[in-house]
Amino acid sequence: MKPRLLRLFVLPLSGVLVVTGLATMSSASSVTTVNVVGYSTVSAAYSALEMAFQTTPAGQGVTFTNSFGPSGTQAQDVVAGQPADIVNLSLEPDMQTVVSAGLVSTNWASNPIVKSEHGMVTDSTVVLVVRPGNPLGIKGWNNLSNASVQLITPDPISSGSAKWNLLAAYESQLEQGRSAKQAKSYLNTLISRVIAEPSSGSKALSSFLAGTGNVLLAYESDALTAGPGSKFQIIYPKQNLLIENPAALTTTGLAKPAAVAFFNYLFSIPGQSILMTQHYRSTLSVFQKAVKSQFYTPSSLITIAKMGGWTKVWNKFFATNGLVTLDEAAHGYTS
Repeated sequence: MKPRLLRLFVLPLSGVLVVTGLATMSSASSVTTVNVVGYSTVSAAYSALEMAFQTTPAGQGVTFTNSFGPSGTQAQDVVAGQPADIVNLSLEPDMQTVVSAGLVSTNWASNPIVKSEHGMVTDSTVVLVVRPGNPLGIKGWNNLSNASVQLITPDPISSGSAKWNLLAAYESQLEQGRSAKQAKSYLNTLISRVIAEPSSGSKALSSFLAGTGNVLLAYESDALTAGPGSKFQIIYPKQNLLIENPAALTTTGLAKPAAVAFFNYLFSIPGQSILMTQHYRSTLSVFQKAVKSQFYTPSSLITIAKMGGWTKVWNKFFATNGLVTLDEAAHGYTS
């Protein structure tokens, strides 16, 4: 039986909460805790960022609580009361959920700290993950419509990764010169090949590594961090979509100097260097030459801006009568 889509308005407090990095301090009164809430696959990167930050003068005596899970679920959890000083979500509409609740400033993307990056702390792309030896001979997006494909991609209601995956798949057809009607048909066929929809990108990867399916759609950063080779192979499609991950200080974070300092660190050269080692594409202009040398370059790389912006994209694909919503329902992924 196929997994059921979750309703957008019924999302539990399901992010995993952990406490990391207890720094040496003179007394309990010197402790400052920064609450970080993020999408599932960025967890390892924050472990590295927080440890490095605690070695800086601004990080002395700072501890962290981390909650990571499906991006859409995490945004809803923050609205429902999950403590959050910094939110790092998968995509802008999830950030807008927190903004609409009054927990993040409406001008979060034009904050002077991150003005040149438009609020995006990292970039990535979508990759195709296959079994060792690539037994199906997957070369790109078009092969995913083959009847032999058993596809794993997260639940597009809870997961930002899933939304990026499906948008990239649709746009790959347009980039190859196909019509909107043909792209819609391809998307419908692609969804019919899905055999499991875990709630998040990280759970989708775990499911694939445990033996489910024969092709996984994943963040480039997550696949590289997991360590390809004997476990799986990564196929880099010629057509791709630029994944842009937003980060912002909440109203409580803005009032907490340690949270502001750590947020600054995320966008600093040292912070972005760490994110690069975690296989994220830096958003700082100073790193763009390094990004081009370290990561693959698709033949075509579309952006949400080129697609008309998130409002248009959301209505076309994820609203009640959106292409993804209707296709998911047609193939049994219903609430």
